[in-house]
Amino acid sequence: MRDLLPPAVAVAVAGPDDWSGRLHAAEAACLGDRAVDSRRRDFTAGRMCARRAMAALGLPPAAVPAAADRSPVWPAGLVGTITHTRGYCAAAVARSDEIRAVGMDAEQHRELSAGVRRLICLPEEDEQVAQLPPDIHWPAVIFSAKETVYKVWHPVVGNWLDFHDALVRLDPDAGTFTARISPARVTEASVDHPPTLISGRFAVDADLVRTAATLAPR
Repeated sequence: MRDLLPPAVAVAVAGPDDWSGRLHAAEAACLGDRAVDSRRRDFTAGRMCARRAMAALGLPPAAVPAAADRSPVWPAGLVGTITHTRGYCAAAVARSDEIRAVGMDAEQHRELSAGVRRLICLPEEDEQVAQLPPDIHWPAVIFSAKETVYKVWHPVVGNWLDFHDALVRLDPDAGTFTARISPARVTEASVDHPPTLISGRFAVDADLVRTAATLAPR
């Protein structure tokens, strides 16, 4: 993820020991006693990566519990994001006076079923995919980009977007994307200056799609 984010954002990718690290009590309480092993390992790796990213900013380690919707709750003065998919986990952290919001996502690079694609892609996105080189599963890239966009939107506005609330345009040559938020969702936002256009970067590495984006401070 380091290649997709600006220098102000610290990034850590999980190594072998991070999946079984030691959680803070506040973090462990978010899992409870019934969390399945895969959920526990993903959650743990994300928090280990978050602490290493904090350390890269010169900050002491701090707990990152989860809200009721499972989104990370970052210490005051920080913004961040965590992503995990099979065999991969990463966290990114920045100071809130330098970055307004950061989002990133990792997905398996694979073909999406027709049903999933209908849930994710707008007609304009389907038209775009038909014109792109066929060696990449572009709907998976659009899916990941939308996940990143929603992680940027949520901490700023306080609610989640649906998949059809953002129209993604890809630039395969530059490895960038832009997402235009539905005007209706912007209008109903209860905060000042909600984001209307979110831009980011993407990369497809063998079996993995990675996307990331930031918002500059107002």
